[in-house]
Amino acid sequence: MTGNSPTRYAAVAVLAAVMTIVLKTAGYWLTGSVAILSDALESFVNLATSLIALVVLMIASRPADEDHAYGHTKVEYFASGFEGAMILFAALTIAWAAAIRLLNPVPLTSVRSGLAFTVLATIVNLVAAGILSRAGKRLDSIALSAGAEHLMVDVWTSVAVIAGVGLAAATGIPRLDPVIAMVVAVNIVRTGVILIRRSMLGLIDTALPEDVRVRIAEVLETSRPPGTHYHAIRTRQAGSWRFISFHMLVPGSWSVQEGHDLLETVEDRIRCAVPNCTVFTHLEPIEDPLSFEDTGLRRGG
Repeated sequence: MTGNSPTRYAAVAVLAAVMTIVLKTAGYWLTGSVAILSDALESFVNLATSLIALVVLMIASRPADEDHAYGHTKVEYFASGFEGAMILFAALTIAWAAAIRLLNPVPLTSVRSGLAFTVLATIVNLVAAGILSRAGKRLDSIALSAGAEHLMVDVWTSVAVIAGVGLAAATGIPRLDPVIAMVVAVNIVRTGVILIRRSMLGLIDTALPEDVRVRIAEVLETSRPPGTHYHAIRTRQAGSWRFISFHMLVPGSWSVQEGHDLLETVEDRIRCAVPNCTVFTHLEPIEDPLSFEDTGLRRGG
């Protein structure tokens, strides 16, 4: 794995998950806190999703081949969707455990020692989340970005758990412990839904964000010579890679070489404005009415 390989950062997430599982489990055994148990369960989810992300990123890094001419980057959406589903499963498990403890409260023990382990686990997750977030933005990896978001949810979950368990111990009200666990469950549901939605949008080839599309239109507008036109701009994203297509209309009197040179110039400028993209172009004579029949998403007939 190279220094900039997404799989290298996925391995960081796996290591962080193993460390936090050990630390949080120790905290649970010391305190008997269901809130800390819920935090530990989420770390098991982190481990499972990190392992899936590691495998998926290895697949996504494969070059295009005869069976996958557009590459394998779209597989990243499966990792993100799986992570969202696992988060929702963890939330249900946490809520169930909290409901049982709410009905049958148990006094907490060795709170200071148990919380110390939880604090260490929180620091580990915070550092790992920062590493994954920066790598996800730099490498345009939805799998790494999803992993970073999941870890940050875990960080805030742990902060809430630490505060809640400390409050339960200080007040002598053991039911505060499962109440905090339920709040944690509700909070992480939101992140799971966001990740699943993002994956679904990617799998159905949703257009690039509006600011990117505006950037593309600006390049086309400033690059076209007088007497030319463009239309049918279409975009989509597959993991870290973007796909952009458009039609360029030029005078019918132009030579093939002139049209080709214009498209090469425009494509180069778009690739500079929008990194990690493949640009498809189609040249048409501006005088021909048929050139304007495919401005919509589909050409009938």
